[in-house]
Amino acid sequence: MKLQIQSLDNSHSAQAIDLILTIQQKEFNVPITIEDQPDLLQIESFYHEAGGNFWGAFIDGELVGSIALVKFDEKAGAVRKMFVKKEFRGKELNIAQILLEILISFCREKRIDDLYLGTVSVLKAAQRFYERNNFIKIKKENLPALFPLMSADDIFYHLHID
Repeated sequence: MKLQIQSLDNSHSAQAIDLILTIQQKEFNVPITIEDQPDLLQIESFYHEAGGNFWGAFIDGELVGSIALVKFDEKAGAVRKMFVKKEFRGKELNIAQILLEILISFCREKRIDDLYLGTVSVLKAAQRFYERNNFIKIKKENLPALFPLMSADDIFYHLHID
């Protein structure tokens, strides 16, 4: 089992949709559809062209994890689409941690100093993961004006990158 991380483009849309919607809808019963996240059909224009990126974690050619960065301001970005397939979660493979570190080092390179993200209160493990990685919980009203809100999100975090 060899883990490979690579940048995703539009040719990966179907795999990304399959990974993400399965986790959102089947595992966590979050009422969100592909219509709510058209970015998954336009990875290049939504993420890359604005100065962000979308990464996938592959094991033996199968997409098992993802993370994306929406650059929404000169020095600020939003973490999006952080998902790891159930069977591949945990410390052994450490996929979520590796994906987050790749995103943060990309931010350092591009001089993005502040990361924000929204998540859903039912995703407890995700919240613990962000808190372990020094993200600070903030109130919705303290998000930057340009932060791209997702309707389902009800918990928000901020990380200042040193």
